[in-house]
Amino acid sequence: MEVVRLEPLPEVAAAPGTSEPRDGPEAVVAVGNFDGVHRGHQALVLAALARARSRSDVCLALTFDPHPAVVLSPERAPRSLMTLEQKAELLAALGVDVLTVLPFTPTLAAFSPRDFAARVLVGALRARSVVVGEGFRFGKGRAGDVAELQRLGQELGFEVMAVSAVLQDGLRVSSTGIRESLREGDVARAAVLLGRPHFVDGRVVRGDGRGRTLGIPTANLALENEVAPKEGVYAARVALPAGGPPRAAVANLGRRPTFGGDAVALEAHLLDFEGDLYGQRLRLSFVERLRDEKGFPGPHALVAQISADVLQARRVLAEGRDGL
Repeated sequence: MEVVRLEPLPEVAAAPGTSEPRDGPEAVVAVGNFDGVHRGHQALVLAALARARSRSDVCLALTFDPHPAVVLSPERAPRSLMTLEQKAELLAALGVDVLTVLPFTPTLAAFSPRDFAARVLVGALRARSVVVGEGFRFGKGRAGDVAELQRLGQELGFEVMAVSAVLQDGLRVSSTGIRESLREGDVARAAVLLGRPHFVDGRVVRGDGRGRTLGIPTANLALENEVAPKEGVYAARVALPAGGPPRAAVANLGRRPTFGGDAVALEAHLLDFEGDLYGQRLRLSFVERLRDEKGFPGPHALVAQISADVLQARRVLAEGRDGL
């Protein structure tokens, strides 16, 4: 999949259709933040793909960086579930041909709905069809809705498809709901909403080496992601750079109170694994929360609890609760 980063759009508008267009054929454009690429996003993208393939058009996903809330209301801006690179990876796996990243700036925020449709969708992206969620809003003050987009499509020459929300237990699947589930430590529910376990990427850095001394070596991850679940102990799977099936693991996300730690750290003990992982980039998927993190009177009590955690994690992972 090609990733295209557009230049910030200037304040002075060109005439509709005269801004520098994307090369190649016309496109079916799926518009969204796609944070998490959850089941709702997947439904939208698959609808766009079906329309694009039926016409031999390019399927293009348009997203914004940073999240619009970072510009419009930074004090309330949500933390991102995934990095832009992770987002691109998952959209590519769905079959998207091009991911276009548009910088969200105060200038873009001031665009009227018509400016956005004419300068971005038609002028820059050559949209023949635009696919959005049924609650899509756009333009200054979120003035535009799906009905306005359809009216502009008739004027400017593109079709509009509105995709219904995906529901889970009667509620709309959303990035906000996923963040709430992770904040509560309910990684199992987050996985249902995402359509896969929540994962984080990070490079293995040197810790204090205490795990190896205790006979339970751990990989200490310097996280790239902004969002991790509630502190605690989790059954997890870890994907290694060398490939192959993800390895079963017990992950501790917390402050290591037994040893007087204060900074939050993520440590993963890979089951039935021996090897040097320092400096490698790993992906850890949270499968199920096992317990709260707590302090112990000493190392022996801690080792006994971790041994129990390992047994519980083996049972959880053997049941395939993450679909593996």
